[in-house]
Amino acid sequence: MNKPPDMTDAALHLADISHDYAKRRALAGVGFSVPPGRVTVLLGPNGAGKTTLFGLISRLLPLRQGEIVIAGRSLKAAGAAALEPLGIVFQQPTLDLDLSVRQNLTYFADLRGISRRAANERIADGLERFGHRRRVEIVRATLHEPAILILDEPTVGLDIPTRKAIVADLHARAASGTAVLWATHLIDEVWDDDRLVVLDRGVVRAEGDVADVLETSGAGSVAEAFARLTEPAEGEAA
Repeated sequence: MNKPPDMTDAALHLADISHDYAKRRALAGVGFSVPPGRVTVLLGPNGAGKTTLFGLISRLLPLRQGEIVIAGRSLKAAGAAALEPLGIVFQQPTLDLDLSVRQNLTYFADLRGISRRAANERIADGLERFGHRRRVEIVRATLHEPAILILDEPTVGLDIPTRKAIVADLHARAASGTAVLWATHLIDEVWDDDRLVVLDRGVVRAEGDVADVLETSGAGSVAEAFARLTEPAEGEAA
């Protein structure tokens, strides 16, 4: 089994992250690390806090408590500059529907300072494999060849063959060295060699290689482990 990443060798490190909406606590002391060259699956039911966490990482939400370190740079200290190694796919579609697919991608490449020649090559390569609007968002997020790719429920609403193709592509990216953090509630998207972080009601219930999570939860499958780890304890609200 692979050793767990620590702050020094992690592509993305989170420590003691908490966030409140008015009187509701969305995240409570969340911390884990994402290593390079692997897929880390952030698995949690709807409402677990996955989207809030991505909002904090991307600076769409203010980080009031905790620490986020991206490729060795503190988000609090470096601000927007810390986001340079990131590619982000949000849960809500963000393509400009007034532009064509190629115009969307070319515009993003220009914003990232990618030369037109390199952009055209990467766009052609991406569109050869992708085409669906959601897949195009993944192409856009990877045009600048980010070291870290984070995706919030990227396959929701897609058919099974498309979901499988996206899952396979992202694992291939990880195998080439990219750190991938993938938020989902779909258990069948977890591969046996992934790292797994189970988030439920704003709390990390388990973290580690899939085999480690199965062993510590006493489960025989990811589905069983997920059910056990997210079952409300006695007296805890569902």
